[in-house]
Amino acid sequence: MTSAHLVILGRQGSGKGTQCERLVEAYGMIHVSTGVMLRSAVAAGTELGREAQAIMDTGNLVPDEVINGIVAERLAMPDVVEHGAVLDGFPRTPVQAQVLEDMLDLAGTPLVGALNLDVPVGVVIHRMLDRGRVDDTEEAIRRRLDLYESETEPLLSWFEDRGLLKVVDGLGSEEEVFLRLCTTVDEILG
Repeated sequence: MTSAHLVILGRQGSGKGTQCERLVEAYGMIHVSTGVMLRSAVAAGTELGREAQAIMDTGNLVPDEVINGIVAERLAMPDVVEHGAVLDGFPRTPVQAQVLEDMLDLAGTPLVGALNLDVPVGVVIHRMLDRGRVDDTEEAIRRRLDLYESETEPLLSWFEDRGLLKVVDGLGSEEEVFLRLCTTVDEILG
């Protein structure tokens, strides 16, 4: 089988990070996280990494063209080409999703699905408050979740319009959620 790529989406506090780790272990795919990729590109001193570092040093967000370039570099690496990837943190917008789809079409490695780990807002607020982090006030959490909703809603529609979106119930134990994700991934991969 040609390597395939999945996108994992979910609100902060949905358990996405934990489930992503389990998915890559179970399916032999590579975890491709934009945060990790940015830090790696900066550490490796690649041209895009240096560009991203200069932007981050000024306190600005790294623009799409730099993020897209870093993702393209990572997706072209032999481990991802061979095993496929679970993309975490990319794409964040329909424009980035279109760039991703074009990149993968060009490489002949399909984007086969987008998994949205669905956990109600009230539950993720409770989970994040329970973590006890200083910056996790209820007001700050709600602001981040509102931003996520406004940014992600068009992205969910983009995936849904292409028949790629799968919503997975994120409530229950870590194991129950993982089994639901595996059932969905097995259906996607056929």
